[in-house]
Amino acid sequence: MSASEHVRDVISNSAQTLHALRVLRAHGMLDEALQVVLRSVVVGRLLYASCAWSGFVTASDRKRVDAFLRRSTRSRFCSPDLASYDDLLAEADIRLFSRISTNRLHVLYDLLPPPSTASQHYSLRERSHHFSLPYRTIHLADSNFITRCLFNDAY
Repeated sequence: MSASEHVRDVISNSAQTLHALRVLRAHGMLDEALQVVLRSVVVGRLLYASCAWSGFVTASDRKRVDAFLRRSTRSRFCSPDLASYDDLLAEADIRLFSRISTNRLHVLYDLLPPPSTASQHYSLRERSHHFSLPYRTIHLADSNFITRCLFNDAY
């Protein structure tokens, strides 16, 4: 499974947005305003529901998106301090996982494993969550959002 076709479609649609931004620049829109538009439209499109599909994005897809963002930065449509695509995806994952794990009423909370009992009996290093880690069975399960977040920073 791969999200390559989705990434290609998003980049293609974003390239059309760059053309619209060029037209807006030609009509006198300031670079700062163009950067706000790109951040809200293009980056929003790149991150929309990314927690669900980012585990299936290949390294070449990530490079393709980073190249698109660099091209946008060179054209002054994108702020130079915008994080890399990997960092944006990781930030979105962390934000959603923290919302799920701290809210028992969240619709995805029931998908989390039970709390770990090992931390009650042993003096272990601090983890970012208190859930038990599931057994890793297949590579496809590693691409799952919950599994990715549970094993994030588990050295």
